[in-house]
This record gives sequence, structure tokens and C-alpha cells, in this order.
Amino acid sequence: MKTKEEAARIVALLEREYPDATCSLIYEKDYELLFSVRLAAQCTDERVNQITPALFEAFPTLQAFADAEPEEVEPYVRSCGFFRAKAKDMVLAARMLLSNYGGKVPSTMEELLKLPGVGRKTANLILGDIYQAPGSVVVDTHCIRLSNRIGFVNVKEPAKIEPVLRSVLPPEKSSDFCHRIVIHGRVVCHPRKPDCISCCLQEECDYAKEATMDTKMK
Repeated sequence: MKTKEEAARIVALLEREYPDATCSLIYEKDYELLFSVRLAAQCTDERVNQITPALFEAFPTLQAFADAEPEEVEPYVRSCGFFRAKAKDMVLAARMLLSNYGGKVPSTMEELLKLPGVGRKTANLILGDIYQAPGSVVVDTHCIRLSNRIGFVNVKEPAKIEPVLRSVLPPEKSSDFCHRIVIHGRVVCHPRKPDCISCCLQEECDYAKEATMDTKMK
């Protein structure tokens, strides 16, 4: 596990490499981000961004989603996979947001987790991006892979990774760290063949250090 000092160096290196890192999902309204994150489950952000313009044009308000039946939403999200469950969750979430929260996306983990289709990953992203809540940690597939390679953890379960990262990352930078980790995982630290030679974290990363040592010994 990395210390807070090591974590701070890693955060600084990622900030230098990706100064403008933000969520790659495109949205205008808070609930649109909530729905986009739901659509992104088992789907790429790129695909979600391709289908949400037509979706949000067809259902331009939260009330429009709430008034719809899931079957009416399904054709717009079919290409995202698991479209029936996702359409149902969006419609039910819209109704719940209007009836229980005055049409606003909740600002606490406890309340967010009550919404259909919302888990800790989605809730943390909402808290970090919409409410700038310190300590928000989004543990997605990139975060799991890179947290293990870098040496923050040696586990695969998101529920175990989240508290570890929260304990060592600067709270005010944890959300942006997660966005940068996603970008780094896409362009450098690939699942099958990480580009350790080009990696800005090679001096801080356990995996890169081991890979470099193996290369020198050959």
C-alpha cells in the first residue's frame, strides 16, 4: 500500500500529464449525468455519448422520463446493452426524484443509493462531479486495474479498494484523480500490454518497477 506522501506524488504526476481531466460523459443537467452513468454500465462512454442526444431530445425533462413507460425509452438505449433494465431504472429513478427529492439529484451517499440502478460507483461520481464532495472515489475497471498495478492495493473488490484510496488520496483531489486514472488506463496502462516505458508513473508504480527490472535481467 502506498503512503500519503507517495499518493501525493502520483496525484501530482497525473495532474501534470492530464491537466484538464474531466468526466468523459457529456451532459447538461444533473439527472442527465445520473442516467448517463447508468447507461455506461457494461458499455463505453463513447457509445453512451452517441445515443444520449437523441434520448434527451425525446425526453427533454425529468417529468418526461417520469411520464414515460420503460418500453418507450428502450429503443433509444438498445445499443448500450441491458437496455430493458436500464430503461426501467431511468424511468423509476425519474419518478422517485420528482416524488421524493423535488426533482433534484440527492447530495448524499445514503440518498443516492436509494435510487434504482445506483451503486457506490455511480453515487461517488455524482458526489464528486456535481457536488464536489471531498473524498469521492469512483472505483471502475480502470481504477481497479491501475490501483493494483501501481501498488495502492492488492485486491480486486471495489468495496475494499474505495476505503484504501480514500485513506491516502488528498480528499479534495480524489475525484479528479479517478478521472485521470481512467484516461491513463485508456491511453497508457492498457489491460493486456501497459506501455510502462512511456508512463509518467514509472518511478512510482510497482508494476513498472518490476517490469523494468525483468527487462534488465534478460
